[in-house]
Amino acid sequence: MKNILVPIGSSSSAASTLQYAIDLAQKLDANVYVISVFQEFSKVGGMSKVNTLLKEESENRINSVLKAVDKKDVSVIAHPIKGDILEGVKRFNKHVPVDLMVLSPRSNSQREEVYLGRTSGKLVKETNIPVLVVPDNEVFKVPKRILIGFKNGKFSKRKSLEPLNKFQKHFDSEVHLLQVETPNTTPDMLEISDKLKKMSSSYTLTKNATTYQGVLEHFQANNPDMLCVVRRKRGFFQKLWEANAVLKRDFFTTKPLLILRVQE
Repeated sequence: MKNILVPIGSSSSAASTLQYAIDLAQKLDANVYVISVFQEFSKVGGMSKVNTLLKEESENRINSVLKAVDKKDVSVIAHPIKGDILEGVKRFNKHVPVDLMVLSPRSNSQREEVYLGRTSGKLVKETNIPVLVVPDNEVFKVPKRILIGFKNGKFSKRKSLEPLNKFQKHFDSEVHLLQVETPNTTPDMLEISDKLKKMSSSYTLTKNATTYQGVLEHFQANNPDMLCVVRRKRGFFQKLWEANAVLKRDFFTTKPLLILRVQE
């Protein structure tokens, strides 16, 4: 894990999210890239000055956040990027392969009933980059105990488990497997990939109506430092991803949430 991307929004927790990413990068010997996106208007009709002001505002936002953190000995590289946030992240990822994106749950939204705001939700939903959602004002600590909740134990794509594997090896984390058997679980889903088995400290099989209900039921008993889920096209969060924003009444966790790449 060499490249960590932190998109900066208008959230008051932007500095703490970046600090978390820097502290994590220091442990992993990784680089941190910080981006702030600004919309550029057509230059027709004297909009050039407006575009210049928007770029300056984006640069000032980044500089303000950078001044509020301790970079330690980590390489922190900042870029203002023009255009839409989603396209900006995708474009950046083509030039600098991103191993992990660290997000605030609400990078722009101030609504208290929201867990994952529209911007953060869109980045989780519409990019295939592993994401670590860091609670507001969370201070980095080594994830000694990680709970991964899933329905389908097959991980066919080689890179899907890389972030979890990196955390487990680097931090000597305990990885506890929670497989949730739902009414539409098929026998082949109950098979566990060898790579996941090798990482595991324990395995629990539970029967629930949904994967999320299974996670809720066993979360307190496991008391993890980090929760890990898999964003499959059909599976955990399937309903949540139909809209970009996720309300706390539908899903909420006070722990860092690691979301692995899409699986078929």
